[in-house]
Amino acid sequence: MAAFAAAVELGYPYVETDVHATRDGVLVAFHDDLLDRVTDRKGAVSELNWSDIRRARVGGTGEAGRVGGTEPIPLLEELLTTWVDLRVNIDPKADSAIAPLLDVLERMDAWDRVCVGSFSGRRLARIRKAAGDRLCTSMGPTEVVRLRLASLGLPVGGFDAFCVQVPPRDYGLPVVDRWLMRAARSRRLPVHVWTINDDKDMHRLLDIGVDGIMTDEAERLKAVYEQRGYWPGSG
Repeated sequence: MAAFAAAVELGYPYVETDVHATRDGVLVAFHDDLLDRVTDRKGAVSELNWSDIRRARVGGTGEAGRVGGTEPIPLLEELLTTWVDLRVNIDPKADSAIAPLLDVLERMDAWDRVCVGSFSGRRLARIRKAAGDRLCTSMGPTEVVRLRLASLGLPVGGFDAFCVQVPPRDYGLPVVDRWLMRAARSRRLPVHVWTINDDKDMHRLLDIGVDGIMTDEAERLKAVYEQRGYWPGSG
């Protein structure tokens, strides 16, 4: 929550998080499937109950020289309720997270505040079938390949996604370029690129017209937006 709070304090209206479901179906905002790397406890999130995971503290050093951290692992619901106007991009990292995610969004009526993306097209298909047009989703891997083919002038049909979220390169090949941007623009699909931590890469991507950048370096990205006059109040 401290990381989310820092982003909000900087003025960001959007954040991104992965989610996992605990053994008893509680949805946590956490990247890893294991506690081991970044907390003072061990075990798979999916094999532990929330009553166990809530005692973990983020900030440990992992297997070599474990130390206690100070920050608890937050619930997705906690993130959504703490900042009621914040938009959240969510990646459910396993199929077990689908039902709890849909339940949270339904109970909180948060459909218009989130976008869901996944590396699994099958998982996205299940989420879209259950949520319908209430929920914004980004493209899965197969859809991205189809968009790339469309950028080369090949007929590929329509898309179910509301946006494109991709890395700048994949398997050593460029993904985001002017041709992909043109194909996305013609279909009114915003393009968001991850994970960009270098200011030169940020400028290059903004130069070709990407709509959003995901970063670990929130202050650096804000500085780039301010330099370009994109940040509210920057002139």
